[in-house]
Amino acid sequence: MNRLETAQSCAVKARYLDESCHRPADAGWEQPLDLAVFFAVLAAALMHASWNAVVRVGLDRFNSILLLSMTQSALALALLPFVPVPAAASWPWAAAAALLHTGYKLFLIRAYQHGDLSQIYPLARGAAPPIVAVGGVILLGEHLPPTGWAAVALIAGGVALMAARGGSGTTRLSGQALGYALATAGFVAGYTLVDGQGARLAGSATAFAMWMFVGDGLVMLAYAMVTRGPKAPLAVASSWRTGLPAGALSLGSYWIALWAFTRAPVALVAALRETSVLFAMLIGVLVLKERAGRWRWLAALGIGAGVMAMRL
Repeated sequence: MNRLETAQSCAVKARYLDESCHRPADAGWEQPLDLAVFFAVLAAALMHASWNAVVRVGLDRFNSILLLSMTQSALALALLPFVPVPAAASWPWAAAAALLHTGYKLFLIRAYQHGDLSQIYPLARGAAPPIVAVGGVILLGEHLPPTGWAAVALIAGGVALMAARGGSGTTRLSGQALGYALATAGFVAGYTLVDGQGARLAGSATAFAMWMFVGDGLVMLAYAMVTRGPKAPLAVASSWRTGLPAGALSLGSYWIALWAFTRAPVALVAALRETSVLFAMLIGVLVLKERAGRWRWLAALGIGAGVMAMRL
């Protein structure tokens, strides 16, 4: 094999895998998050918060998620002719990721049936980064520096505080709501780790993202038709004008995260992505004129401190 072929082979391999051509998988990450990755993931977090606001179209929660999945999958399908085919080693990861993304959506819907959105969503998202950080060490061989662990802890803690004390009322979460929220966090952590590994093996984060989201949409559509009848897609078809921008924002947000997974530790990217909760709060306060008490601002301060720690 000549040098060019060797370089191409190395480029396809994941940057943090054991077969890395330049450094071992267990090498520590001693430098701050790259600026390009840092700002790209912050943009993804803003996009993630935005699609959650856009998708509120008067449908019930299941149909809102179905609308998002269908438009997201349709956009990915339209882009398939313009992306390469992922490496064969990544296909099982893409299939697993599609199932985990669907599981996340279904458990999130169930959690919403038992608790308030302003508490469920931050808890479901905020509990995931610590799980991802530990999973990254055990499963992917990633080692974070002390500032990395501090960043993950501050962001996760801030999001959890927003869930515990940031709701519109003082009602405590029921056991069922807490259980579904934590199970949802487990799905978030699971698909994050699988997405990271799959994107690194695919040779192209874009290709992995598009094929995975086509699969995710097909699984969600099949579930809807089995549980709600063959006409389930028609119930959301009339809302496509809202679904289209929401799907585009969601697809873009996750694509950026998958790209970032190939250039930085999964734990840092996952934690930074959860600043979407902070952006959602700011959208609520500045655009929707919602009130934010001292606990929500304290939580926001903790999330902000975590973001700053990633640049130390």
